[in-house]
Amino acid sequence: MRAFFFARARKAVGAVVACGLAAALTMGTFAVPAFAEVRNADIVLGQTVESRGLTVANSPNIVASYALLMDEDGTVYFERDADTESKIASITKVMTAIVALDDAPDATVTVSAEAASVGESSAQLIEGDTMSMSDAVKALLVMSGNDAAQAIAETVGAQRLSTQGGDTSDSEACVQAFIDRMNEKASELGLENSVFRNPHGLDDGSWEGDHHSTARDVATMVRYAMQNETFRNSVNSATDVITVERDGDETTLELESTDQLLGVYEGACGVKTGFTDAAGYCFAGAANRGDGDLYTVVLGSTEDPQRFDDTTALFDWYYEHRIDYPLAHAPRTATMQSADGSTKEVPVVAEVSLASWVDRTVPATLDDPDATVQVFDLNGNISQEATFDTVSGAVRAGDKVGTLTFKQHNEVVAEVDMVAVEDVAAPSFFEGIGIWWDRFFRSFSGAQSQAESVLLNDTPLIVDKTSATSL
Repeated sequence: MRAFFFARARKAVGAVVACGLAAALTMGTFAVPAFAEVRNADIVLGQTVESRGLTVANSPNIVASYALLMDEDGTVYFERDADTESKIASITKVMTAIVALDDAPDATVTVSAEAASVGESSAQLIEGDTMSMSDAVKALLVMSGNDAAQAIAETVGAQRLSTQGGDTSDSEACVQAFIDRMNEKASELGLENSVFRNPHGLDDGSWEGDHHSTARDVATMVRYAMQNETFRNSVNSATDVITVERDGDETTLELESTDQLLGVYEGACGVKTGFTDAAGYCFAGAANRGDGDLYTVVLGSTEDPQRFDDTTALFDWYYEHRIDYPLAHAPRTATMQSADGSTKEVPVVAEVSLASWVDRTVPATLDDPDATVQVFDLNGNISQEATFDTVSGAVRAGDKVGTLTFKQHNEVVAEVDMVAVEDVAAPSFFEGIGIWWDRFFRSFSGAQSQAESVLLNDTPLIVDKTSATSL
């Protein structure tokens, strides 16, 4: 097997950065920088870095304590302690938005005195403000407004209590009804290690409690939320405006996202930041470069910029290793004539036996000789399996003569037709008589009654994992 992609450039990333630690005296404490690292226990597509024998250069270097990288189909490409419970701070608001948009997308949200006074991160709402749910969700997600979170919880919780015959004048009961729904929704989504105790993610003082999630649950939650257009449009805005009714007049409030990747990193399209002293710096991110959403979660990072560095490191790693793999790698070519009379040079991927003849085959190529499949190279090399059709009678160029199935890590990644490259006539009447007698005598000698089909296509190596220093 040839190392087909051996020439692809690999970005060398050191396992340890050797540099002096600069201690900065600030407010009586020293700030000590943390270093990104690759861990043997980090998991790439279900196997540890160590068991895959991956090099430092082929593995993500990040600081976050817990992390996960998932595509829109739910395939997990990277994880670090992804099932360990952790505080998630304002990433909680993703679930708040999910419940609001699923259960009461057309509700009018009213800001109570309690909502306006939650404190910490705020969308600058004041008591008495009213707004559409879509604008409330923008205030929740773009500005990470705790006031918006509380107002949404009170509004949607009241609707929920109303259908149950509960007391909607009790704001605490309304919020609790909303929190109960958050946990119900978590169960519906299969979030096995998540518990929500409030709608905003605050976790100290009066908000202290068993409020937690995991990197895997957050990714699942985000993946679900991004299917909602209102949510998606909200988190994809670096700046936005909402309209609230305040003291009988319409008031416009300007919003600025806490997501530092929007408009800066190619394909970035959300989702939500989070920070508390207990949670550290967190970020659930999304990117799309035209081939589907990619979601990252980093929890417990050390600094505000670092959570975005961790996120871009994961995105870059994925995009670097997502490659287009050509399916046809044949040692020879042939000229194929199309139905319109034009000709082209095509790879001969197989010689397919012709059942009407004793010793003849027809050269075959792929239905699309230029076909490629997008694969993640670190998941292993490509294998192939040919299924040859029983081809008898006259054959025309372009007729299907078999199928090539390509697999990576025992999963089918492509299945393509093989077609005849040239015309082959059926045996004439007298040739048919000769072939019959030939096969009759061959049956006594044990000789083959027709030619064997032969696969000529190759599946070159994708990546040589030993080309850089191992861990």
